[in-house]
This record gives sequence, structure tokens and C-alpha cells, in this order.
Amino acid sequence: MSNHTTSRASARAQSTSWRGSAPILAASVLWGSTGTAASLAPAGTSAAAIGSAGLALGGSLLYLTGRVHRRTVDRLRPNGSERWLLILGACAVAGYPVTFYPAVARTGVAVATVLALGSAPVFAGLLSWVTGRGRPAPRWCAATALAVIGCALLVLGPQLATATTRIDVLGVLLALCGGLTYAVYSLIGSTLITRGHASNTVMGTMFGLAAVLVLPVVLTAHPAWLLSPRGAAVALHLALFTTFLAYRLFGYGLRHTSVDTATTLTLAEPAVAALLGVTVVGERLPALSWTGFLILAAALALLTRPAKRAAANPREEDADRRGSR
Repeated sequence: MSNHTTSRASARAQSTSWRGSAPILAASVLWGSTGTAASLAPAGTSAAAIGSAGLALGGSLLYLTGRVHRRTVDRLRPNGSERWLLILGACAVAGYPVTFYPAVARTGVAVATVLALGSAPVFAGLLSWVTGRGRPAPRWCAATALAVIGCALLVLGPQLATATTRIDVLGVLLALCGGLTYAVYSLIGSTLITRGHASNTVMGTMFGLAAVLVLPVVLTAHPAWLLSPRGAAVALHLALFTTFLAYRLFGYGLRHTSVDTATTLTLAEPAVAALLGVTVVGERLPALSWTGFLILAAALALLTRPAKRAAANPREEDADRRGSR
């Protein structure tokens, strides 16, 4: 193969890698603002209600825009098995706020975040393997292990430094369930997008159904907080930025990268949250947390570095053409 052909293949591989990595990392930046925004909600507001309110409104927006996209672009119709996948994905989406936020209440933000986000890529890799999508690559395993370690040191650093970590068994199980639900709906979304469905349609349908499922959580948790200026601003931020825009980006990223890689990349979220805590809230991080930040950054750099390929993958090019319709 000529040097010119090799350089073209390398450039194509790098372009494809960043077409998947960049939007997912951008989504992680938006997700990283969730904690800071939720902390500004009126005092006494249920954490599950805050997350569910953002999902209810943001999911509805995803559904409406997905419907428009479906009429104009996506001519495919889901078959019977795909409809069940969409329903299962919607249940998983709705399951995240009702497991993760109670885990936060029982174990604290740090422990719940590490368990949920750290377990999600592990669950995604195992589910991909079990469902026949292939064994995780060695580089992914190494990068994920480093990313989980870095995430743990970053988030738990302040508590480890003062030996105040509080462990609650039920809270741990709820956080792990949150990681599992995230992996499940990510895998389902990736599966349907790979089959040719537009990412906007897939994410819009799953999140639209999930918005209906979590609506009772919002309505039964004294929704008067949504009528206050602060409560409305928090709900709108969660809906527009951390749900609608973030999952539009995440869905696009799933079109160009594997689900196990995507879930590992989202470990950038706690790094963004930590930096926002330092710059906006005025928090101080110990040296252990900064060490974890560097380890996490190195792991993500390893994961986003495109693998060397001798030639472009025809199937991948065909999928890109279908996805860009």
C-alpha cells in the first residue's frame, strides 16, 4: 500500500474516532453541570423529583424533535423486536433517576457518582460481549481500568483524605443499578442506531416514553417548587442542556463509536463537575483528587487515540452514509 493511501486511511480513522469521541465528551461536559445546577434548587426539594423533572421536560423535547426528524429523514419503521427494545430502553432511562438520586441521598454524591459512572462502562462491556457484539479490546480494558481508578481518586479524594466515607449497602446497590440502567439504554440505543435508525429518532422515542414514566415522580413530590424562579431555572437547565442537548450529542456519538467506548468516555463527567466545583462554588481539591484527575485524563487520551488501520472499513463508511442522511 502506498504512503498516500496509508495516510488517507490514517486520517479517515482519526476523523471517525473524533466524530464519535468529541460529541460524547461534549455531552459529558454538559452532564458535569448537573450537580451544580441541582444544588441551586429550592431547599427541601426531592433529589429524585429534580432529576425526573429534567427528564420529563427534556425527554418530551427529544421526542418532539425526533418525530420531526422521523417524518423528514428516517423512513425506517421498527419491527416487533425493535419496539420491545425501545420499551426496554425507555424503562432503563426512567430507571436511572429513580435509582441514582436515592443512592446519592443514602451514600452521598461522591460514592454514588463513582459507583454509577464507574460501573456503567464495565456493565456495557459485559453486555456487549454477552449479546455478541464482540469481546472488549485490550486497549479499552486498560483505559477503562485507569479511568475508573482516576475517577475514584478524583471524586473520593476529599473523603479519603479525612476518612469520612460513609457506606450504605442499599445505597451501593441502588448506585450500581443506576450504572446498569445507563449501560442498558446506551446499548439499546447503539444497537438501533447501528441498524440504520436515525439517532434523533431512537433517543427521542426512548426518552419520550421515559418522560411519561417519570411524570408520577414529579407530580407526587410537591411540584410547587417548579413554580418558583429558581426551581424553574434549574428544571429548564436540566431539561435543555443535560437532557435534550446532551443526549442529542450522545446519540450522534453512538453512531460513530462503540457503546463500551462511549460509556467509558462519559467518565469525563465527574472531572467537569470537580472543575466547576473549584471554579464556581469555590471548593478545594486535595492532591489525591488532582492525581486522579491526571490519571483520568491520560485514560481518556488513550481511549480517544485512533487505532492504526491499514484501510478504511467499508461497513463503517456505509453506516456513516446512512447516518448522515
